[in-house]
Amino acid sequence: DDGLAVMLAGAARACLADPEPSFLLVGDEAQIAAALPAHPMLAGRAEIVHAPDVVSAGEKPSAALRRARTTSIGVAIDLVKQGRADAAVSSGNTGALMAMAKLALRTLPGIDRPALAAAMPSLGANDVVMLDLGANTECDAANLVQFAVMGAAYARTNFDLKSPRVALLNIGTEEMKGTDIIRDAAAQLKSAAHLPMTFAGFVEGNRLSRGDLDVIVCDGFSGNIALKTAEGTARFVADLLKRAFSSSFRSKVGFLISRPATKLLRDHLDPNNHNGAVFLGLNGIVVKSHGGANAAGVAHAIALAAKLVRDDLTRRISDDLRNFEAQTA
Repeated sequence: DDGLAVMLAGAARACLADPEPSFLLVGDEAQIAAALPAHPMLAGRAEIVHAPDVVSAGEKPSAALRRARTTSIGVAIDLVKQGRADAAVSSGNTGALMAMAKLALRTLPGIDRPALAAAMPSLGANDVVMLDLGANTECDAANLVQFAVMGAAYARTNFDLKSPRVALLNIGTEEMKGTDIIRDAAAQLKSAAHLPMTFAGFVEGNRLSRGDLDVIVCDGFSGNIALKTAEGTARFVADLLKRAFSSSFRSKVGFLISRPATKLLRDHLDPNNHNGAVFLGLNGIVVKSHGGANAAGVAHAIALAAKLVRDDLTRRISDDLRNFEAQTA
């Protein structure tokens, strides 16, 4: 939403936290060159790659694909394909980013569809990974199983877990609940005891953030609704607290007393501290930063991309899927 300024500020902030990454800054060369001196941390660690066009927020992916070679998203994805970049991080049009990434990078062997995964705040020691969040509105059981395998690999990589607890989002926890597709996926996942994950059955929407799960799997239609509902609830709680603490002199005094606790709550719910959704299942790392992210949020997305590259998430997904298919063949 804030364009070039926040992306450069985020990259500079990422430099402070990690001395290793270097950057290919893709976009209008003149604009980037003019803004770069304000971020001396990027000196010697950034190279500009010119892309004359941008994909607008409301542009259809099909239209954007026709201009992929000249848009900043398309050029960035192509740099990953060429091996010049290890990962791409973008705050641009999600649909266009997915379409271009899938077309250029292709899916890993055995993956039918890539999925969009993100970490959501929870009461546990780590965030909970949820996928798919909108890339695939309709899924069959095989898709959900692949999502579970990919999500578990992502949780192991991002949170250093040995055996992530994985559940399928459903309308109940009993075995007979849900559609045939969900029950079929559950039956297949029960047979995946050889994989480094623990299948925990079904989970309802009111327990997404309880902290007793590491990965929640669903189709993109349900996942996107759940994500937007959670984001709206977090904003509602924050606004409600703000209104309550400003309603009277006594409540303002109460706010001053409880400020450390409210700061912890605010930080835990701040989407910038969880920023970065990952397209899983591609031959490369592609991270989608929220369009409204600030510099800290962009830096978080960059740090996530760097960690997934270092820990070889793509290979982990390939190995786990190959093992699953070998055991269930």
